Amino acid sequence: MKRIILIGYMGAGKTTVGKALAKDMGLQFYDLDWYIESRHRKTIAQIFAEMGENGFRELERRLLHEVAEFEDVVISCGGGTPCFFDNIDYMNRQGDVVYLKASVEVLCQHLKMGKTVRPLIKDKSPEELALFVEQQLAQREPYYNQATHSLDVSLMDNYEKIKITVAKLREQLLQ
Repeated sequence: MKRIILIGYMGAGKTTVGKALAKDMGLQFYDLDWYIESRHRKTIAQIFAEMGENGFRELERRLLHEVAEFEDVVISCGGGTPCFFDNIDYMNRQGDVVYLKASVEVLCQHLKMGKTVRPLIKDKSPEELALFVEQQLAQREPYYNQATHSLDVSLMDNYEKIKITVAKLREQLLQ
């Protein structure tokens, strides 16, 4: 039975790495945000708008506890998931937690290239985005750093490098 839980800031590549790692290891892949959206038939943005952040975080916690009971899975969590309630402690009890770590510059590049509409950053200039990411990362890193594993994902700008990152992560998890 294997559970790998990926955490890190938005744009770090949790979904990209998660899908590739799950395929590589023959595991099921779950993106917690997608799981929440499919269960509630609403987007994360709609849930946020209706319930507020506190309501969303309660829902996220409940569904994290659901999906983290599944076996033989790779789970990609939202950037804020480890930072609320006892989520990071719970994740560490449930499986191998991996912090996908990247610099502010790399995260901003990924977010600008990303196809996903992210309500928190959609109206920010490049300067505002960098400041926002830097401030949020400073608040969240104490939680991210509690992960049992950490992997620098700064160099994932093409498919070949994603494969290398996944191979490094797999090696780390099998030690």
